[in-house]
Amino acid sequence: MKVVIIGGGIAGLAAGILLKRYLVDVVICERNLDISPKGNAFLMHSDGLNILEELLGYKEENGLPGRLVDAFHLKRPSDKDLMYIKLRPWQCIKRADLIQFLLDILPEDLMRFGRSFSHFIYENGKAIAAVFENGDIEYGDIFIAADGGNSKIRELLFGETKFTDIEVKEIVGVCKCREMVIAKKGIFTKYLDDKSSLSFGYIPTSSDEIVWFTQFNSLLNPIESNSKPDELKLFTLNLLKDFPSDVQAVLNRNDFSSSYVWNTRDFDVLDQFHKDNIVIIGDAAHLALPFTSAGTTNAFVDAKLLVQLLVNEKNYSDAFNKFYELRAPIVKEHLLLGRKLKAEFLNFHLQNDDKVKVPLISNKEEYSNLKIKSKKIHILYFTDPVCSTCWIIQPQLRKLKLEYGDHIDVEYCMSGLLPSWDSYDRGGIKQPEDAQKYWENAAIKYNTPINGDIWVNDPLHSSYPPSLAFKAAQIQDIDKAIIFLRRLNEMLFFENKNIVRKEHIKEAAFEVGLDVIRLFKDIESRAEQMFDEDLSLVKSFGIQVLPTFILTDRFDNHITLSGFQEYQNFESAIEKLIPEVQKNPIDTQPHSLFNSFNTLTTREFAFLTNLPEFEAINILQELSREEMIEKIKSRNGEMWRLKKTVEVY
Repeated sequence: MKVVIIGGGIAGLAAGILLKRYLVDVVICERNLDISPKGNAFLMHSDGLNILEELLGYKEENGLPGRLVDAFHLKRPSDKDLMYIKLRPWQCIKRADLIQFLLDILPEDLMRFGRSFSHFIYENGKAIAAVFENGDIEYGDIFIAADGGNSKIRELLFGETKFTDIEVKEIVGVCKCREMVIAKKGIFTKYLDDKSSLSFGYIPTSSDEIVWFTQFNSLLNPIESNSKPDELKLFTLNLLKDFPSDVQAVLNRNDFSSSYVWNTRDFDVLDQFHKDNIVIIGDAAHLALPFTSAGTTNAFVDAKLLVQLLVNEKNYSDAFNKFYELRAPIVKEHLLLGRKLKAEFLNFHLQNDDKVKVPLISNKEEYSNLKIKSKKIHILYFTDPVCSTCWIIQPQLRKLKLEYGDHIDVEYCMSGLLPSWDSYDRGGIKQPEDAQKYWENAAIKYNTPINGDIWVNDPLHSSYPPSLAFKAAQIQDIDKAIIFLRRLNEMLFFENKNIVRKEHIKEAAFEVGLDVIRLFKDIESRAEQMFDEDLSLVKSFGIQVLPTFILTDRFDNHITLSGFQEYQNFESAIEKLIPEVQKNPIDTQPHSLFNSFNTLTTREFAFLTNLPEFEAINILQELSREEMIEKIKSRNGEMWRLKKTVEVY
């Protein structure tokens, strides 16, 4: 089998490299004579990065091009903060750098430059060769068209493309700005105007360069794509004259001879991506609006999936049909998201500061079409960020999630364990020193890492501030709020940090992907009411012991479990409420457990894998040597953190 790839962009090069890895005869035909230095920079998220690392293979010591981006900071031109949020790692890469990087991996004999596509030669209704305008002819069995958004092959196969109107344009540039790269390390900074459809963003691409862009309503601010550099500079400076000093600094350093105007548009998802033995991928198959930063990642995912299917399926027809079946729903999600973000951008007067969205495609699990199963048991979980027993019972709760997650829905209720130390007397604890002794004894009794030194070195005056922070996190994302609470627990019980302090709350929120700015806004407003409602529940149920679990089935049958519980007590309660319950088997492979929970104490790992602790430690130490996880030591024990997510394709 010989594969001819038409288009030497991201998708074409990636497909060529992967096909060659499978020893497939392949050639890549590119219309340009060499690599054009012109072009924007890409933001690429984890799906694309994982494939890029796979392409890297034996050249891994050279590292990936570009700059890591792991935070998004959104502001108004007035410098008012709207959002500051951690991102799953993205990479900002200049197009020319990425193309050169891929060419360095690709065997030299696979590339044919200066080939601009003309037409196909057919035999019995099937393409047997591609003909180029320079007279070259390339014969093949399968043809992959990766010739970009203005694909000539797409129109040849499916007729004229009906693009959407150009309502938003972008001006893009790259400039040297080392001090800004240092100041904004890993941060995607964006200004969104509230007085017009106008934005400006910049992202580091290297140790001394940033890529910048401005988006604007092209009907109200017309400019031609072929404008001269001086015209482009004057237009841009005037457009952004009211934006802050860092924006002006970028524009004043920019060389507008290398900047350009991008006309943003897209088209509806096609009914198919192939015709007989010709298939289109990347922008040729599905053009994304820039609001989602989906284009480059989609190019890599297309290439990876198509090559896998060509290698694994019985014939190319099955491979092409399955390729469309798997990719079309996802690119449609991206298309709809891009259009929605564009509509919100154009209707700026309807924007609400708290409703502005992150202008990036979501994680796979967030945009999937999976249906949420109906849960049969509701568990009202009364807890508190400083409750040591709630920390000790974490292994049981994590096992419940894995085995009974399809049947239970857990609602977290903050219980106000420590309002203050004024007249406090609970469980023999009257002052911080008593809490320190209690924690140290509990650490020994339950073999759980708990460091009580916080009550001597920097005692918490109340558990209310982190409780309010948890309620504020719930407003944003219920699942992330639970991870946020876990991170606060780790800081307090393991890292000896006072989680009342704003800097630690901010750190935990950012680490788990919450919008820090919105979190502190909600702490001072909506979260207070939610916390009051939790305290009312505590009072109405007469909760005296933490943790307390109230399990309720659909027929309002209740079972209450108070205090520390062995796992079989949870199982017995669930089986009483759902006699026919079938629990899920736990995948005890370490990569599966760490991908589910990110951090595990030694006791948690041993508990979930049903291993003696000494065997669990041996496995964890070996994983640490392999650099899959890292070991974090505390005075009373150890915790293990995933260093790199294991992706399974």
